[in-house]
Amino acid sequence: MSDEPQGPQDRRVFTLTEAERTRREVEPLLIEAMDARRKLADAESQLSQLSNRITLMGGMLVNYEQAAGFRNERERTSAAIREALENIEATGCVVKDLDTGLLDFPARIAGEDVYLCWRLGEDRIRFYHRQDEGFAGRKPLDPRDTSPNEPIH
Repeated sequence: MSDEPQGPQDRRVFTLTEAERTRREVEPLLIEAMDARRKLADAESQLSQLSNRITLMGGMLVNYEQAAGFRNERERTSAAIREALENIEATGCVVKDLDTGLLDFPARIAGEDVYLCWRLGEDRIRFYHRQDEGFAGRKPLDPRDTSPNEPIH
């Protein structure tokens, strides 16, 4: 793998079948990243509460073991999130929103660059949007535009 940044022309373009296969492969990684993100928020909240107590008390005896545990949890979960996201994005799909589990898969429909769009909880990829649009611009896939094994044209 090259360390050079990839431009849009270097991105993988998915067929609907490839996007579905990839979606099924990365779904457990996405769930793992989402769970780790929640744990990270908890660890950061605990550290923030500890910091606030120290500030409000004008200094206090700090349970350094507990504080180190919160920091270690924060570092572990941050690393888990980074690893899961790197593994997902290595497939060519794009994580758009980790809070809702939103993934986009670069594709082409009628000669236009689009994203096949899927959100955790949906049973399959049913929507797409132009690459300059977001989730709000999602449109249902037209079966006439999507042969499952051929590039979407």
